[in-house]
Amino acid sequence: MTLNSIGKWIYKVASRLTMALLSPLVLYGFHPASLKKAAGIVLDKPGKRSYDSPSSFRVILLLQTFSKIMERIINSHLACAAQVMGLLNPHQCGSLAGLSVVDACNTLTHEVRTLQMDKRKVFTLCRDIKGGFNNVNPFTRCRMLTTKGVSQYIVCWTCSFLLGRACRLLCQGSPKVFSPMSVGTAEGSPISLLLFVLYVARLHIEIPYDLTLF
Repeated sequence: MTLNSIGKWIYKVASRLTMALLSPLVLYGFHPASLKKAAGIVLDKPGKRSYDSPSSFRVILLLQTFSKIMERIINSHLACAAQVMGLLNPHQCGSLAGLSVVDACNTLTHEVRTLQMDKRKVFTLCRDIKGGFNNVNPFTRCRMLTTKGVSQYIVCWTCSFLLGRACRLLCQGSPKVFSPMSVGTAEGSPISLLLFVLYVARLHIEIPYDLTLF
């Protein structure tokens, strides 16, 4: 039986005990070092012409069960704070409870049809942020949360979660040792999507409808 299996079994039969053990860690904003080590599965990115470059692959971390429980707790707290404090762009749909890509598509369709009914020409500009998860700077992320007035325990836990991480790749020929990760957030973590969305929230640019192009 693996550690993850044991963790799931403990949480199933003694959820109150599990929460009692994790609550002090959340309260004092601390993520244990023992939960920061993870194995990484290397997956091919589809549609690449060549797989000679490391950028043609993505690493999904297999996080420990107790770590994921803590991450979900903080994710729910941070998501509520972000919505109340206006940290999210109003057009953000993904990674938020009750919203999805379908909502984004419906909103875009509505805007386009409304403008077309007014005999206007409509253009859609799409941006793709490559390597977003890999380039989340822990210090910048925590400084942004502090500046926005997020609760100190959430800021401290986020810093503790992002700093001091280590990964061991599970692929043929890879060394069986952990390597430190100084930048980025774990792809596969319950809270990573929200941290990334908050990190790039300021990149949303409002373009006026009457913009004239020369």
